[in-house]
Amino acid sequence: MSRKFDHLGDVETFVTVVDKGSMTAAAVALATTPSVLSRAITRLETRLGVQLLRRTTRRLSLTDEGRHYLEQSRAAFALIDDAERAMQGHGSELTGNVRLSAPTTYAHHRLPVLLRRFAARHPQLRVELNITNRNVDLVAEGYDLAIRMGQLPDSGLVARKLEDAPMCLLAAPAYIARAGAPRSIGELAAHACLPFVMPSTGRVSPWILRDEGRDVDWTPQGSLQVSDDVLGVVSLALNGFGICQTYDFIALDLIGQGRAVEVLSQTRGRSRPFSVIHAPHRQASRAARALIDVLVAGGEADV
Repeated sequence: MSRKFDHLGDVETFVTVVDKGSMTAAAVALATTPSVLSRAITRLETRLGVQLLRRTTRRLSLTDEGRHYLEQSRAAFALIDDAERAMQGHGSELTGNVRLSAPTTYAHHRLPVLLRRFAARHPQLRVELNITNRNVDLVAEGYDLAIRMGQLPDSGLVARKLEDAPMCLLAAPAYIARAGAPRSIGELAAHACLPFVMPSTGRVSPWILRDEGRDVDWTPQGSLQVSDDVLGVVSLALNGFGICQTYDFIALDLIGQGRAVEVLSQTRGRSRPFSVIHAPHRQASRAARALIDVLVAGGEADV
């Protein structure tokens, strides 16, 4: 009887060729010849019934099927690596560092309780937290994980959703006392609204609203715009400058403290997703995976 996974050597060859960028470089790393590697990839493609690599005399490129298979293969090898390290270190506490990048909203208002939970479970691990609204390059800048807001492009990174965060409109009681409360989306145009300019596009981020069951994207216009740090619109709103849109996980505490009031509550009902991403390295650390588990469990518990 043939073994079910006797082709794993060919899978590892495929991953190594992609990682090294050429048959020649991969052959050096694996102490073999380019022709041997080429035959291994051909065997794998024949087994799968799809083309994984486009090969020319000058370069290699992944097909769409190859890109998907590469991601899944790296994830599978990472699980094997983790299983081996878990057995080798069975009964010992996790040690080391995890480098995490997070946007200001999540870092200030979601992460503290999750990081306390993580520290209680893994006291020997150290987290290096970078707070920025810039999308860091995980590989080039040496980050293990990053938290991202919104729909993620197909970048080859592995993503786990943390939560869909509901949003609402917010203003200070002093502003409402001075300007009154809008009664409909149409009346927002007559109010001081606080736009946020998205760093990635240079455009004002639309407010996502719901009106009588319909999704409405409404672009705020105002004489005072904020860029880079979206928490700036919240700070300005709390100081009576106007109305902003923010996440419930920011707004609810402020409303409970009497520092803010919700505006147009009938327009709530939409949300934006947050995800944690990481590069699909075969050597992904157990420490990073432990932090992912805590982040995902915390996000799911609050949904």
